[in-house]
Amino acid sequence: MASDPFVTEERKALRDMVRGFAEKEIAPHIDDWERAGSIPLELHQKAAELGLLGLGFDESVGGSGGSSLDWFVMAEQLVLHGRSSGLLMGLFTHHVALHPVAAHGTPDQIAKFVRPTLTGEKVASLGVTEPDGGSDVANLRTTARRDGDTYVVNGAKTFITSGVRADFVVAAVRTGEPGHKGISLLIIEKGAPGFEVTRHLDKLGWDCSDTAELSFDDVRVPVENLVGTENEGFRAIMALFESERLAQTVMAYTTAQRSLELAVAWTRERSTFGRPLITRQLVRHTLADMARAVEVSREFAHGVMIRADAGEALVPQVCMAKKQASDAARFVADAALQLHGGGGYMRDTEVNRHFRDARVFSIAGGTDEILADIVTKWMGY
Repeated sequence: MASDPFVTEERKALRDMVRGFAEKEIAPHIDDWERAGSIPLELHQKAAELGLLGLGFDESVGGSGGSSLDWFVMAEQLVLHGRSSGLLMGLFTHHVALHPVAAHGTPDQIAKFVRPTLTGEKVASLGVTEPDGGSDVANLRTTARRDGDTYVVNGAKTFITSGVRADFVVAAVRTGEPGHKGISLLIIEKGAPGFEVTRHLDKLGWDCSDTAELSFDDVRVPVENLVGTENEGFRAIMALFESERLAQTVMAYTTAQRSLELAVAWTRERSTFGRPLITRQLVRHTLADMARAVEVSREFAHGVMIRADAGEALVPQVCMAKKQASDAARFVADAALQLHGGGGYMRDTEVNRHFRDARVFSIAGGTDEILADIVTKWMGY
């Protein structure tokens, strides 16, 4: 029987390190950060000191090395022991935002943007979604018109994770013809005249991960902030989507796992009519269904992740894994809250947080409907 790459000695050590970090630096503060609506820059710096921010980035650009599997191992532990999937979103927004810059950026871009972000000195965000665009990236409307040594940017972005705190945004802009062939990636720095965070958006969940609406009004951006080749940004964005969807998958099945753990602990502790809840057949069967949902989504996802890490093109399988894990998160978190009764309905309980956070997995990184459409196209239906 082939060995499981998720349980090598190195990844066991990584798992232990991240668990300790989450239990010490995150769990005691997560409720305060949820109420504050953001996480402190100090947490970025502490994560960077352990090499966590740089996981998956080559050492040549200031990263810690490692593969995508290392990142997934880390992500599981942060959600399980940091007790929030929103925390992972806020702390690792750069996981998608920086990869195009690390892969295609100039030495100056890497020195100015990539390295300081991986050391926790700066916060990066990715700006793709627009107020009237959703997942239709090929038809985005934010324009960047070349004017001498600068681009003049006009438009708006919304639902931008870490957009309130970000020092710069890697933004998708239209530099050429209509459609996917006219899209570029441009680094736009906070403080540039005409660049404004117009709203800090309130959400159903992921409270500690700030989300913003951004506007660009004749913002002048130096040409040297262009990432890669002009009008070839669409392919880079599509590559990011697979990475983002797998990250969402990890957060979803791990949210389900943590919700199950809370439900088991509660039903053992809580007694009704002289007996613990867990002794009731209906409760035990509910827990069994929850456990099945967790196991199926995690094991299927691990299989897809291993194959993707080996270089296979798995677009439909990634979409399936995300949908499976999203369904599990919603079902298990809902069942866990139900088993907690009135206490679960209280907003300041952990199970309530996971219930609210679980809803976003069917939306973020590609809605269930978008993913289903991708699967049918790739499989020839």
